[in-house]
Amino acid sequence: MGVEGLRSKIAGEIALSETPGGTMKKWREIFGITQAELGEFLHISASTISDYEGNRRKSPGIVVVRRFVEALLSLDKARGGQVAQKFSEEDSEKFFEVHEFASSIGGVDFMKLIKGKPIANEELLDKKKVYGYTLINSIKVILDLPSSDFPKLYGAMSERAFVFTEVSTGRSPMVVIRVSQMKPSIVVLHELNDKEVDKLALKIAQKEQIPVLTTNMPLDKIAAELKKL
Repeated sequence: MGVEGLRSKIAGEIALSETPGGTMKKWREIFGITQAELGEFLHISASTISDYEGNRRKSPGIVVVRRFVEALLSLDKARGGQVAQKFSEEDSEKFFEVHEFASSIGGVDFMKLIKGKPIANEELLDKKKVYGYTLINSIKVILDLPSSDFPKLYGAMSERAFVFTEVSTGRSPMVVIRVSQMKPSIVVLHELNDKEVDKLALKIAQKEQIPVLTTNMPLDKIAAELKKL
């Protein structure tokens, strides 16, 4: 969630709230801003802020809400933007889950655990080590995850498996890997028939020397098996 998304979220919550003043107070406190600080920024008294938050004034109109939201974000930015950044990080983490193993596992053993079927570079599996895996919603990551957040997908070690869900052909995940500086050890395309895999995706796998597997094993069972490591 970028600044624009956070701006819309705050404004939307206030507009739809049955107690808009209470919602304004909640967000002011989330940002760690006092009534005096907010009033000074908006050139109004702290008591006016208090009246809005206590619902002693009529519901704020769109202009008031817009000024309120801009004040929160501007004051936060002046302090380093830590609160806005926190919301950005929390949102991005919804796109993927990073899991680390207690010890490494070989590529062939990893394939067996998830009941995977190799569709590219099977001969490289016995040379690969996997220290963890990242479960990735391919649609959300490709469309919404800022490129600056891509390194987070690798967790503590780049030698890991990327398990892509919501995959239609496998092309987009492999294109993302192709243009990224860091590369996973193994790619898993979840619930994708090997005949549906895009030819370009396979060419990229060959170019990058990354084994690609498909599996229809339910995600909860994959997680249960891999948690044993």
